Amino acid sequence: MTTITLNRRRIMLGAGLGAAGMLAGGGQALGQAAQPPGGNAGHYRFRVGDIGATVLSDGVIGGPPRVYASDAPEQELKDVLQRAFLPLDHMTLNLNTLLIEVGGRRVLIEAGAGQTMGPHGGRIFARLSEIGLTANDIDVVVVSHTHPDHVGNLRAADGGSAFPRATIFAPKADWDFFVSGEPDLSYMPVPEEFRRRFGAAIKRSVEPIAKNVQLYGAGAEIVTGLTTIAAAGHTPGMVSFLVHSGRDQLLLTADLAYHPVVNIDRPWRPGPDRDKDAALGARRRIFDRAAADRIPVLGFHYPFPGLGHLLRTDSGYAWLPAGWQF
Repeated sequence: MTTITLNRRRIMLGAGLGAAGMLAGGGQALGQAAQPPGGNAGHYRFRVGDIGATVLSDGVIGGPPRVYASDAPEQELKDVLQRAFLPLDHMTLNLNTLLIEVGGRRVLIEAGAGQTMGPHGGRIFARLSEIGLTANDIDVVVVSHTHPDHVGNLRAADGGSAFPRATIFAPKADWDFFVSGEPDLSYMPVPEEFRRRFGAAIKRSVEPIAKNVQLYGAGAEIVTGLTTIAAAGHTPGMVSFLVHSGRDQLLLTADLAYHPVVNIDRPWRPGPDRDKDAALGARRRIFDRAAADRIPVLGFHYPFPGLGHLLRTDSGYAWLPAGWQF
């Protein structure tokens, strides 16, 4: 396996010209989006081989940039944000869930935040409606880890399961840490009140499905064409996902990175990583694989629809978003 090493300046100069074909080669992705009445597109269709795939936006969350770039020098962080035309006081993170249709089943990868982390989440049910589906049409929901922005929509407004027909899969190590016990969240660079609400939101979100949840370990194949990859560090049991069909693949990086500007184009470590060294190791291992094998990537928190490629550079990595395909 050969690692692709490129000069960062050449990459950034060429990104605008090369992005349009970025999902060709390592895996097909022919995209199509529809605009709902009165708003912008909230879903994006493409394919991974024979697997139909649709990115469904659950909305956005966010917070101070420092939270997502915990070790960034203050002035350098400010300069990087300004050069990227991003605000200095707030970083917006998207919630890009993925619906795949494989083997006659509809599989939702990540449940989304609901209202657990602010008023701008919980849009996934409207997104399903846009493509002619409801929550009753989902057969499987699998989450990479049990943070609120990944499990928040599991609980319906009436306290029942929001996906009543679905089998729910969650990583066992996360369940043991966040749900079965009382987790120590002191590592999170946020106020104590936020930590308390964060932990409570996890337990409340998974309560309706707790008796029937299917717990898995890293490396498990959830359904044919969907394999989990060990990526612990952000949480004890977080995984990445590989969607694969024939020669085509798509790598979902979960929360290995929050925003490309601070966690890919710059190597800064996310503050919410419980074990920052383990998370860094997982990030390098999985990013190197995506770059060397030229596997298209979907980032859960990257700007919608979150699709693109990771490239190795002389100083780390660079993010090249895929060109919008109609």
